[in-house]
Amino acid sequence: MPVHQLPSGEITQLLNAARVGQADALDRLLALVYPALRGMAAHLLQAERPSHTLQPTALVHEALIRIFLQQDVQIQDRAHMMIMAGRQMRRVLVDHARTRLAARRGGGAEQVELSDDIGVPALDLEALIILDDLMVQLKNHDPRACEIVELRFFAGLTREEVAQRLGVTVRTVQRDWEAARAWFIEALGWA
Repeated sequence: MPVHQLPSGEITQLLNAARVGQADALDRLLALVYPALRGMAAHLLQAERPSHTLQPTALVHEALIRIFLQQDVQIQDRAHMMIMAGRQMRRVLVDHARTRLAARRGGGAEQVELSDDIGVPALDLEALIILDDLMVQLKNHDPRACEIVELRFFAGLTREEVAQRLGVTVRTVQRDWEAARAWFIEALGWA
C-alpha cells in the first residue's frame, strides 16, 4: 500500500494508544504500516547493486529498531512515522555503505540526479555517502529544502503531502525542490 493511502487517523490513534501503554497498540500499528514500510525499503533497495546484502525486510526491521530505541522521539502521525522511517532507512544504507567502503577502497562514484519523478537512481556505495554528505550541507544551507528532499526522495511523500506537513503551498514545495536540485547540481560541479 502506498504511503499516502495509509489510514492517517487510525495510525494517529494507535500511536496515542501505544504512548499511554495500551498493550496491543504497537503490534496493531506495526501490522498496519509494515506493508508501506516494506514497499519504501524495496523502492530504496531497487537502486542498489544486485548483490546488495540488505533485503527490504532487514532494512525495515533495522529502521524500526533505530526509531524505537530513540528515547526522545514522539511520533505524531502517519506522515511523521514515514519521515522517521525514511530517515532511518537512509542512515542504515549510509552506515552499510560506509562499512563496506572501509573494507574496500577504490572505484568511482556515480552521478546522482534528483528528478521530479521521485524515483531513486542507482547508487553505488560512494555515491550514497556523497549524497548523505550533501544532504547535511543542504540542511545547513537551506533546512526547508533539505526537509523537502527527505520527504519526497526518502519518505516517498507527494508534493501535496509535503506541503501539508510543512504548512506551505504546493508551489513553495515545487520551488524549493527545484532550488535543492539546482543546489545539488552546483555542489557536484555538474553545471
